[in-house]
Amino acid sequence: MTDASFQASNLFVLFTALTQLLLVSGGAFMYFRWHKQRRLNDRLLQEKEVIFGFVHDVGEVFAEAEEIEPDLLLKRVLFYALRTTRASAGAIYLLERETENLEACAVSGIFPPLHQVVRKETEGPVSRSRHVETLVKTAPFALGEGLVGQVADTGAPILIADAESDAQVPQHEIDFLKIQSIMLVPMRFHQRVLGVITVVNRIDGKAFLQTDLNLLQALADQASAAVYYAGLRDTLDEKRRIDTDLNLARQIQSSLLPRSLPDVPGITIAAFNEPAQQIGGDYYDVLVIDDRHVGIAIADVSGKSIAGAMLMSVCRSVLRAQSPSSLSPAEVLRSINRVMSPDIAEDMFVTMLYIIIHLDTQEITVARAGHERPFVVRHDDHNVRVIESVGTAIGMTDDETFESLLSEVTVPFRPGDLLVAFTDGINEAMSARGEEWGMERFYEACHAAAAQGPAQLIHNVRERMSRFVGETPQYDDMTLLAIQPTTRYSSEAI
Repeated sequence: MTDASFQASNLFVLFTALTQLLLVSGGAFMYFRWHKQRRLNDRLLQEKEVIFGFVHDVGEVFAEAEEIEPDLLLKRVLFYALRTTRASAGAIYLLERETENLEACAVSGIFPPLHQVVRKETEGPVSRSRHVETLVKTAPFALGEGLVGQVADTGAPILIADAESDAQVPQHEIDFLKIQSIMLVPMRFHQRVLGVITVVNRIDGKAFLQTDLNLLQALADQASAAVYYAGLRDTLDEKRRIDTDLNLARQIQSSLLPRSLPDVPGITIAAFNEPAQQIGGDYYDVLVIDDRHVGIAIADVSGKSIAGAMLMSVCRSVLRAQSPSSLSPAEVLRSINRVMSPDIAEDMFVTMLYIIIHLDTQEITVARAGHERPFVVRHDDHNVRVIESVGTAIGMTDDETFESLLSEVTVPFRPGDLLVAFTDGINEAMSARGEEWGMERFYEACHAAAAQGPAQLIHNVRERMSRFVGETPQYDDMTLLAIQPTTRYSSEAI
């Protein structure tokens, strides 16, 4: 073989080898590329399945959400939060508006406390898990406190993939409470933070990813509306119960006031009562003791609830039981206090004014248990005379102190004079500028109409006071009584 032929043969062999090498390399490249694409496709398919599963879970969370109790709804939300993120434990903290604290309202799994270390000496796995759950549920966060408070305060989610090396995360000594990875997301409704969902430790031991955080936040956003309306429904149910109680209290209160004023020969009586709210705390009564004596009572209970109405009902019953047996207003008030004070709550009391009109002697005897001082507009000069007497409210002190402080006073009450008794809602009526109507304006209104009798006096007081307060809502009940001795028989109620 010539040198030229040998070289040609070697070149052909080299070319063939290179060609085969290129073919093998290209095949390997194509294989690895295909394999990589397949793995990418598998991962995308898995993520797609997770997303579809999440959408399904969200639908499950809110199925019949309007019909379930708020506590059960929170447990359902938390169940799907763990399922979606593959977390081993979690908790939902809700913001209590009154205290501005975040309280754990739902806990699932063994959720480690986020601001308290659990001691190892807690005995037994069952007792330990209960102890841990108790710690979580009884240890609220303030806004801005810890990770939970921070998320609620800022409204921004938090993902800590390596929690064991993060100083913000509590480091527990007990193995099953160690936090490897944690996510916290806010629950928001119309820019208002309702609470925080937090989950810890993926069950596969891996760290949480941004995808997990996005899914958890999406679930929290969807759940927030349902949780808000469930709480609103709970509030509406509570309002209905309160309305029922108020209706009952209003019926009790209404039954205490006279449906009509009694016809008493020799005196004219006019009365006005207006509660500031659905149920009032004022009470008045006119009691015909005999043909020569009439009792006038007016009272104000500190509570405006059912308890206040019931307290006033007892007061009325004792008054009506005691009034026929004594012509001493002070003695009647002492009897009322002795009966009522043992059962009056510490935050409640009753102010009361009791007056006996002596028709035969043309006098009135007045006793005042912490109530506003009555006054008489004299017939001869229309001057106002305030009737001074000492006394403290019923239920305010012990019996001995109450009885020692109470006194009574007797003053003339002649035909044409006008006796005025009232509750503090009259003189303390407020204008839009926050100014009280006051006693001077009240006296002036009474003085201007005294010559025209009780009905006109009350009409004039109401008209002037109405002009003063305008449309300003009043926060106290108003009761006003006007009584005048006459030479004729007359009685009228307004």
